[in-house]
Amino acid sequence: MMVWIAESEEDRMAKIRTIELNILGQVCPACLLVVLRELNTHRKRLKNGEARLIVKTDHRDTTRTIPESARKMGYDVEVRNLDTCYEITIGKKE
Repeated sequence: MMVWIAESEEDRMAKIRTIELNILGQVCPACLLVVLRELNTHRKRLKNGEARLIVKTDHRDTTRTIPESARKMGYDVEVRNLDTCYEITIGKKE
């Protein structure tokens, strides 16, 4: 598992911090627990729109469990199916 904070030029202009979480190779419930920990760690920044969490996973079940949990916590969630993995973006609800 890797967590890093990255800022693209677009993010710097919008003053949004991107927190990337790589959980490739992990399976539930570990995936959900790791993401919930990161959501709680960065809760203030995520809730006020200063950050977004991008989760990369190859475990299909997480495309259901993580978005469902994040939405119940009041976040906006987008799931994308990329060539080699899924990308789940979690951020402030608009």
